[in-house]
Amino acid sequence: MLKPAFEALQSTGPCSFLVRTFEREAFRAPYHFHPEYELTFISKGEGKRYVGTHMAAFGTGDLVLLGSNLPHCWKTDAGGEATENPGAIVIQFNPGFLGADFLSKPELTNIHQLLQRSRSGMQFTGKTRRWSETHILSLAAEANNFEKMMLLLRLLQKLALSGEYRLLAPGRVAAALTREDQQRINEVLAYVVDNFRQKISLGAAAGVAKMSANAFCKYFKKITRKTFMETVIEYRLHYAAQQLVQTDQPVSFICFDSGFGDVSHFNKTFKAKMRVSPLHYRKKFVSETADDYRKW
Repeated sequence: MLKPAFEALQSTGPCSFLVRTFEREAFRAPYHFHPEYELTFISKGEGKRYVGTHMAAFGTGDLVLLGSNLPHCWKTDAGGEATENPGAIVIQFNPGFLGADFLSKPELTNIHQLLQRSRSGMQFTGKTRRWSETHILSLAAEANNFEKMMLLLRLLQKLALSGEYRLLAPGRVAAALTREDQQRINEVLAYVVDNFRQKISLGAAAGVAKMSANAFCKYFKKITRKTFMETVIEYRLHYAAQQLVQTDQPVSFICFDSGFGDVSHFNKTFKAKMRVSPLHYRKKFVSETADDYRKW
């Protein structure tokens, strides 16, 4: 069973933060967490991104800032056209990487607020993402550590002033938990990430948390503000929605492939969440894509 690995990061060389370029190994990393903040730029690749209880498709150019101890992983899709040689640039830093009180300085107010927002995970889009791509490539190539630090601060300031972002897990409260509770809830989420497309068990999830089923249900809802099964169903619906627009598989196949055991229940659940049936969801996407193509 996949567990969220605690990743202990160590700076290499005379630099107070890490800038690393990865290829395929970045997408083989398990669902994991660490106290450092992380800015990840996907230089090439496509697949599924898992952040806390949130799952979404990602592609080349994906830019995400993650807060401290927020569990995450990126997994490439088998057979995806951009997955043959996937790549990522990852920047990781401790909030005190320039001194314990550095971020409390008035000049760093915007960056301090940015890091607070990042506790929910932030995906940047639009002009901000395009500007950041050039800046991140320059940062990764820079040999001078002082210039590298200045580039990072400019990058963080640019992100802090931008409104072109979406929060990935806005209801997350795990940042305020004890280390023991963070470990416990992250292990449960890892169980969901690893098993939501299969038959999933409340008893097994409670076992991961080392709690009785009744105690676990109350604990999980207190921490995530959702029931355990609501979280499982959200993962399944997100996955199904992506399969509907990314493949031409029949609805019945997608139903079972997403973890649902009954087509009528899948249709009812999907419609209640998305306001349209799975088939109409696919047709609407195809129609809107065709309209966009004609306008282009």
